[in-house]
Amino acid sequence: MANILIIEDEKNLARFVELELNHEGFRTEVRFDGRSGLEAALDEEESWDIILLDLMLPELNGIDVARRIRQVSNVPIIMMTARDSVIDRVSGFDHGADDYVVKPFAIEELLARMRALLRRIEIETEENVSRQTTITYKDITVEKENRVVKRGDEVIELTKREYELLVELMENVNVVLSREVLLNKVWGYETEVETNVVDVYIRYLRNKIDVAGKESYIQTVRGTGYVMRT
Repeated sequence: MANILIIEDEKNLARFVELELNHEGFRTEVRFDGRSGLEAALDEEESWDIILLDLMLPELNGIDVARRIRQVSNVPIIMMTARDSVIDRVSGFDHGADDYVVKPFAIEELLARMRALLRRIEIETEENVSRQTTITYKDITVEKENRVVKRGDEVIELTKREYELLVELMENVNVVLSREVLLNKVWGYETEVETNVVDVYIRYLRNKIDVAGKESYIQTVRGTGYVMRT
């Protein structure tokens, strides 16, 4: 059941939207001015799935409310307003709105836009979970959420740089990564260290993950960089 915050000063409209959303199975809460709406939006005890936000509000207008929410949260915001000029729409999007409905609107349109946003969030969440769980290469496994690296059942202790270097290589299997790319990805674009530091850390990493007498997990591409090949 999704949690929806409605910030709308037209009480009849707010009540109508609230009843329709409740009928559709949403949990709702209503605020009638910008200031109390912002307080509800930022309430750490609440977790909103969508905020329906009027543009013209007393005490604090919708643009200011959206801007302040965006400073701390990525919760989806749908603007509800009678002002439908291009400038108004652009201003809403620029200050954090994800979508826009113009009053008067059909409740079916609002529901369709809400469902589309919720589907997008679900897809993005699934993609994030898949990226954040585990990655594997042969018998090497990285549990990204707790930064654990294993070869088989053996836990391998890596430094921060070694870990980030390994993850970069494992997330780009069969892609040759140059020393410059690895330096930028692991050490950052503003680093002042030389590219040969990559060679040093590749050696450290090999010493920890490779098995004596077997081919290294990390292959050197002479004159270019490094790769983990399937």
